[in-house]
Formats: sequence, structure tokens, C-alpha cells
Amino acid sequence: MPNEIEIWEKEFSEILGGFAEKVELKPGSLFVVGCSTSEVAGKHIGTAGTMDVAEMLYRELEMFRERTGADLAFQCCEHLNRAVVMSRSAAEKRGLEEVSVVPVRTAGGAMATYAFEKITNAVVVESVKADAGIDIGDTLIGMHLKAVAVPVRVGRRTVGHANVVLAKTRPKLIGGPRAVYERTPGNLSCT
Repeated sequence: MPNEIEIWEKEFSEILGGFAEKVELKPGSLFVVGCSTSEVAGKHIGTAGTMDVAEMLYRELEMFRERTGADLAFQCCEHLNRAVVMSRSAAEKRGLEEVSVVPVRTAGGAMATYAFEKITNAVVVESVKADAGIDIGDTLIGMHLKAVAVPVRVGRRTVGHANVVLAKTRPKLIGGPRAVYERTPGNLSCT
């Protein structure tokens, strides 16, 4: 498996690099990560979570965080109702209430467990509304994205054996036929 993990790390780096090229995350924006390490390793979701895969993914995500300035949030598995691990500072900045639970590999998943151990002053919150995210292994991150999610396609769509889906969000377009959605000098006049 060590050789495979090196290959998967290159694949994952390519995916995150492709996303960063297409989407400009503002510093302090929130990026949610849903991940089945079992799926990456070629097993059924929730059956073979591995800390080795979680460690590799976390390492790449930390480099992504450093490049973009985005805050990371890690979705737990269904056994913790898909609660989210993040830094206390990121949670407090968003006014999120901490819940009392410690993710473990069998209730939370390997990725969230690893993140909880590595994030300085980690907390768990029930839900977030992220600006963008990555779903590795069909973990269903949609509940943690802002209302209008837009898929982002990059060259690679898998890491290891897991399907990868990326998304960004945008504000809702509201109004009717007379609504304007982009600010230009000509449409701001007050006549």
C-alpha cells in the first residue's frame, strides 16, 4: 500500500491544483471535505477506513489551505450525522455552536478522526455553509454547501479508486426579467 499511497497523493495533488486554477477561493472562505478513505483504497464506503490514506489526504489539504487561505472543514460519516470538524477559530468566526463528540474511525470516519487529531484546537459543529468543497468517495457533502452549488470539472475525477466531485458556490440570482446580476457603471445610476 505505501507505493499506492504515493500514486494517490500525486493524483490528489493534481485534483486540488486543478481546482485552485479554476476557482479563486478568498482567504477565510470555507472549504468542506467529505471523504471515504475506504473508497480511496478500493473498498466499500464505511468498511475499511485507513489512517494512512487520511494522513496523505490531510497533508495535501493542508498545503491547499496554505496556498488559498481557506479554512478547512471535514465532514464526519453518517454515524455522527455528518457533523463537521474544524478549527475553533473558524467555527467562532462563523458563530457556529460546538457539539460534544469526538470522532473515531468507526464513528466519524478516518478522515474526520485524523483531522480532529491534527487541527490545533479542533471542534465539531453540526453543520456549515461552505463556499466550496470536495467529495471523495460519494460522501454527499451537499448539505454543507451554500444554497447554489456549481460543479467544477478538473482533468482528474478519481483519487485511488474513489470518485471525486468538486463544487463551488455562488449567490442566488433573485428577481425577474428586469433584474441585473452584474455591477457596471451604467446600471448604477439613480435616475
